[in-house]
Amino acid sequence: MDDFLAMRITVQGLLMNLAIRRRNLVPAICLTPAFALALAGCMRSSDFRPPTLAAPVAAEQVRRAMVARSPALTEEALPSAWWQLFGDAALTNLEAEASASNLDLQAAAARVDESRAQLGLANASRQPQVAADASYMRAGISQHSPMAVVGAPTSASNTWALGLEASWELDLWGHLRHLSESADANLQASAFGMASVKVSVAGDVARTYLLLRGTQTQITITEENRQIAEHLVQLADSRLQNGVATRFDVASSRADVASIEARLSQLHQQRDALMNALALLLGRPPRELDAQLSSASLPSMPQHLPIGVPSELAHDRPDILQAEARLRAAVADIGAAKADFYPRISLTGNLGVQAFDRTDLGSWSSRQFAFGPILYLPIFQGGRLERNLELSEARHRLAGIAYQQTVLKAWHEVDDALNAYSTELKRHEQLQEALTQNQTALDVAQRGYQQGTADFTSVLVARRSLLASQGELVDCATASALSVVSLYRALGGGWSPELLGASTVERSRS
Repeated sequence: MDDFLAMRITVQGLLMNLAIRRRNLVPAICLTPAFALALAGCMRSSDFRPPTLAAPVAAEQVRRAMVARSPALTEEALPSAWWQLFGDAALTNLEAEASASNLDLQAAAARVDESRAQLGLANASRQPQVAADASYMRAGISQHSPMAVVGAPTSASNTWALGLEASWELDLWGHLRHLSESADANLQASAFGMASVKVSVAGDVARTYLLLRGTQTQITITEENRQIAEHLVQLADSRLQNGVATRFDVASSRADVASIEARLSQLHQQRDALMNALALLLGRPPRELDAQLSSASLPSMPQHLPIGVPSELAHDRPDILQAEARLRAAVADIGAAKADFYPRISLTGNLGVQAFDRTDLGSWSSRQFAFGPILYLPIFQGGRLERNLELSEARHRLAGIAYQQTVLKAWHEVDDALNAYSTELKRHEQLQEALTQNQTALDVAQRGYQQGTADFTSVLVARRSLLASQGELVDCATASALSVVSLYRALGGGWSPELLGASTVERSRS
């Protein structure tokens, strides 16, 4: 920093000396660009060093253990269209439609276009600027003006002018270059942001679809149980008429039917809400997917789940790449803020013709031209440059913290998703055994009730236990499928670097 201040003082002292010695002003201006070029060689580009984080050693050990005991998990490359692992054509079609019509994705694409235009503006500032001008003016001066006193004519006259103007900032200390680098990094951040939205939308579509199929499966099971409950009502009525049952049996059986119908009403409401949620994700009005998403079973669990290797997580999660791009932009902003302390040199010139009569514009004597360098040196800005540098450095620290938070969050999400997947698989086995035993208990209770060796209460208890087991098993199957969705969402599945284009993906910079 001392060298930095010394260079500023050197340039300021030189220019003050030039201002004092006006006799040598023209030669000095000619030498100033050469001196500035030599000084510019001392400037260094801002280095980009992403923050380093301690590796999640304990989590990696647990991950390896899970992969070893789960035959479905492999370390093969992460698939971009991971939802196809479920083998569900309806889900695949919904994902394809969402990727084309989701409004969040369209907004993210518009933000990419916005960032691309900002990059174009930043790059345009580094190029020579050329403009044409033409003017006409009719003017006269007052007879009492000082110019008239010294003999200037007071009659009105015309002035015609045509010409070209050109300017080019030399950007010796990289101010414009750093602004361009910042805009380019922001463009990459916007592109990775669009990829993050794509991952999120793909996960939301799959999650909502699986919840819908789980709810529809619950409806099917509940309707089957309602039929059984209605059959028990008929059986209780028949036994009451024959004098071998009581009104308690009939009332209990009818109450059971009413409870099941109430449950069905709740499930139907959940089904309709999930269908509307899918329609919203696809950018459609409510109820447009009702016919398309008629009742169907829950997709089976994938038999093969490629999850990649931990070292690739930073390149497979677009939010991590987005945070890294924002960090690069913050570093470039610091470089631009530092370069703002130094003088700016621009080459300007104009060439044209000017005449009092329009017919004289083509005359050689009407020509005019001007050419020369313009040097701008900030001497006193009221602390604006220092505060701008402090602001850029603070934003750089914030970007570094955001990068660390994103990486740490990714590690946690992957670990939580793997744990949920392993837990739901174990839970499914236990619930399957509970369902088998409850089905056996219900069969025994129904035979006993028909033979008169058991009361109706035992039948109701056994049937309710079976219904609860069926519901829990469906919930577990749904949760198992959702754990796969969470896993691929945590791993960053659902996007492909090739979709972003070569101009927005430059992994070599990291």
